[in-house]
Amino acid sequence: NIDDQKIVSAVAGGMHTVCLTNKGEVYTFGCNDEGALGRNTSEEGSETLPSKVDLLGRGIQLSAGDSHTAVLTDEGKVFAWGNFRDANGKIGLTSDGIQEKPIEMLPGETVIKIASGGDHLLCLTEKGEIYSCGCAEQGQLGRVAECFSVRGGRKGLDYILKPAIIRCLRHKSKKRVVFDDVYAGQYMSYAREKDTGSIYAWGLNNYYQLGTNDLENKFVPVYVKAMSEDVKVTMVDAGQHHAICLDTAGKVYTVGRGEYGRLGHGDSNEEKRVPAILDLPPCKQVAAGQAVSYAVTNSGEIYAWGMGTSQQLGSGDDEDVTTPRLMTGKQLQTRKVIAVSGGGQHTVLLATDTPS
Repeated sequence: NIDDQKIVSAVAGGMHTVCLTNKGEVYTFGCNDEGALGRNTSEEGSETLPSKVDLLGRGIQLSAGDSHTAVLTDEGKVFAWGNFRDANGKIGLTSDGIQEKPIEMLPGETVIKIASGGDHLLCLTEKGEIYSCGCAEQGQLGRVAECFSVRGGRKGLDYILKPAIIRCLRHKSKKRVVFDDVYAGQYMSYAREKDTGSIYAWGLNNYYQLGTNDLENKFVPVYVKAMSEDVKVTMVDAGQHHAICLDTAGKVYTVGRGEYGRLGHGDSNEEKRVPAILDLPPCKQVAAGQAVSYAVTNSGEIYAWGMGTSQQLGSGDDEDVTTPRLMTGKQLQTRKVIAVSGGGQHTVLLATDTPS
């Protein structure tokens, strides 16, 4: 039973929530229309009750997208379930279609980190290589040329749904990049180089959200100077059209589309072409929902800003918030926030009770 265990991680998908316990068990609840919960929900009311997913192995990390979920086990295996979609609808999780139960995604490789976009999955291996699968339309797989980006073109669905390696050469060098972290937004992907901490990005770039100061979608990884030299970024998360970054000193930056206040720079709707710093206390984690942003401070407070429509900002109303605002409320009065995750229309906080 989930009540007898401690939750060590919680992530929000499009319309579902996934929790990892200290025993490495995975619990899901929410919408299961396309198998995102990874368990049978034929019994009425069972979707909204946190229930365990039958998993081979002990989970250590979670990721979730619009209609899919993935878990990394302590043996470096990746299991996923659910469905990927593109502009034309369902494409399946594998070439066998929607998967309602966990299926191993990358047998034979030892994975150390996973990241989910809206409809794509990234797996970072112990060798520092990244494998990608899912929707390729905006370039988010980093390995599929534009001519094959719609359902794999003449190469077929298998070309995008079977995880395959992303080839990436180092900035100003002929050597292969070795990565040590990977991040994803709705249609974008970001990765950090092991030796230098440099950031590479690929995918949708229609509002400068990759940080490359241009508006071209990137179908292969490109070096992001603004996140590698001008600012030393250690964590990236992204929504649909914006990204939020954390640097080595705990400072927070946003880049991309400005509407609805998601960048936190006040009432201006102008986009930011390169990451722009926000006035916040030192932070330990940042996160983005579709058009919202979050920052968790070192002292366990949480700030939220952006589009208020789904009441995702936890402010009790649905007004847009254009600068970082401290999230308050009865439930947070006696708790410190450890982590935040932004879903399609909801937000999940992981918190710990403060000794009274």
